[in-house]
Amino acid sequence: MKSLFKKFILSTSLLGLLALPALAAECPRGDLDERYCDVNGDLVADTPTDSSKWVDPDTLIFAYTPVEDPAVYRGVWADFLVHMESVTGKKVVFFPVQSNAAQIEAMRSGRLHIAGFNTGSNPLAVNCAGFESFTIMASLTGHFGYEMEIITYPGSGISKVEDIRGKTLAFTSPTSNSGKKAPSAILKSKFDMIEGRDFEAVYSGKHDNSILGVAHKDYVAASIANSVKSRMIKRGVIKAEDVITIYKSQTFPTTGFGYAHNLNPALKAKIQETFFSFQWDKPDWAQKKMVPTSLKEEFSKSKEGQFIPISYKTHWAVIRTIDEANGVSYACK
Repeated sequence: MKSLFKKFILSTSLLGLLALPALAAECPRGDLDERYCDVNGDLVADTPTDSSKWVDPDTLIFAYTPVEDPAVYRGVWADFLVHMESVTGKKVVFFPVQSNAAQIEAMRSGRLHIAGFNTGSNPLAVNCAGFESFTIMASLTGHFGYEMEIITYPGSGISKVEDIRGKTLAFTSPTSNSGKKAPSAILKSKFDMIEGRDFEAVYSGKHDNSILGVAHKDYVAASIANSVKSRMIKRGVIKAEDVITIYKSQTFPTTGFGYAHNLNPALKAKIQETFFSFQWDKPDWAQKKMVPTSLKEEFSKSKEGQFIPISYKTHWAVIRTIDEANGVSYACK
């Protein structure tokens, strides 16, 4: 009897081990955190197959990437969020996040439902927080994206990238593409310049901090997103002549917008409808004419005027390549 029992235990254990590859095959995930699956191979977390795990809150929380002062962008997104409330039938609250890490953690923990994640933090949001991106801002001709620029100020003594050797370069944050990851890869591959060996790095926290820091001569040089610089110049925050560009990169995708992977599919459809049906002008009944929405007033400064569909797998391929060159891991803490 004992011998038969041992054989039974052994056989069931072997069956369990044999089942592990099958279970793994049912939930392929690539770089995604272990809590997510990617059966369709689009590199983003699938909607849970169990409908009991779908989230359908009465109040939706929206956050825009903390690229500049969150207080500024609460007003910028006001008209858009009113439209989202109309389309979804739900209350929508703007969440002024202070850092990329805080924004990712908010979605990972279920406290954030809809967001625009900046270029560099998009892969981390996808892999660690179950972010599902589907749209990006573009010009009316369909052009989208921005360039990373390395800037300095007039009279700094820096006229080319190589002049930064032995000096300090301001980055924004470790997860920012134009504020850290792209310039690190470019400086290493094109100029044989490595942080800590050829120059000292400091972190400003945000692009506007870096741009203002250079304009006010607090930083001798900084790597920034030129779309932010353009909007700051048009708002009169700095003058164009306050800074000089010594390097300009290829075009990168800008902020990607999307939602948490586990939202109710019907709600996801309504959120997509919100973005693609948004009218960038609104009626002014007193003046009997159409006027720009708060969103258009801000983002027309960087020539954006519509939302277009995108794919994380396709449009963020260049960013994943940069991350690979920098040895970036998407492991979630």
